Amino acid sequence: MAPQLAWIGLGNMGRGMCKNLVEKGNLDKPLILYNRTKSRADDLSAKLGRDKTKVVDSINDAAKSADIIFICLGDDAAVNSAVDVILEQDVKGKLIVDASTVHPDTTNALEKRLTAKGAEFVGMPVFGAPAMADAGSLICVLAGPSSSISKVQPYTKGVMGRADILYADQPSGTSTLLKIIGNTFILNMVEVLSEGHVLAEKTGLGPQNLHTWIEAMFPGPYAAYSARMLAGDYYKREEPLFHVDLARKDARHALDLAAKTGSSVPALQVAERHLGKVKERLGGRGDIPSIYGAVREESGLGFENGG
Repeated sequence: MAPQLAWIGLGNMGRGMCKNLVEKGNLDKPLILYNRTKSRADDLSAKLGRDKTKVVDSINDAAKSADIIFICLGDDAAVNSAVDVILEQDVKGKLIVDASTVHPDTTNALEKRLTAKGAEFVGMPVFGAPAMADAGSLICVLAGPSSSISKVQPYTKGVMGRADILYADQPSGTSTLLKIIGNTFILNMVEVLSEGHVLAEKTGLGPQNLHTWIEAMFPGPYAAYSARMLAGDYYKREEPLFHVDLARKDARHALDLAAKTGSSVPALQVAERHLGKVKERLGGRGDIPSIYGAVREESGLGFENGG
């Protein structure tokens, strides 16, 4: 008999991951859904099927009858708060899987707290945009005891993701250490694209000519972010795909790791400064590619490119 699964946190990524759990996870019990804003859970349940999902009113309700509890929340404080509630009950024999992007120190501390109470824990952040979550093509990074990871893998590659990166029998924080460092690649990529497009515009090459080269030379994420910039998506979008607050949180975590280890990360420092300008300019509508607008303003151009 398959285990009972519960999911806590239904942001852009969580909704897509739940969709694939229901559609491809071979569940023989309804997936338990909890979100702080209950309407989001109700809407997802209606979409996936009331017979295939069960919406609950509290984290306690989600955890009490679940064998495997997935958490996918926005920041360290939210994850710690959720675990506080989970630990109000007997968790012996339960497996908690954290798919959130948090500081590796947070992940390692969660592992200690939960295993001390008899639970199992796996750190499982994922790489990919919301569209990839919806398509089931995420990259899942799993760290923790191999026996616990094996219980999670039936729901990763081929269900929620297209590939697994495994750190079996390594500290669970190894997964979020990779995630935080990996996200600096995304930030730096967007910074480089932004600077390149501004330079192309001001020198007369033109952003479209540069984009043609990017498509040929760097198909994939580079070309996709470049297209969003030129289309003006970076300031037109009402709901960001990678919220500026989450990007700034990831940057702070990476800068903290760099400071603690004496690592030089000047490119990341520039990108983090530009994210601050994005927050000032767009508030909650700010997205990672909005860095383009900040670089444009610093270069004497308008924040909006008229795309």
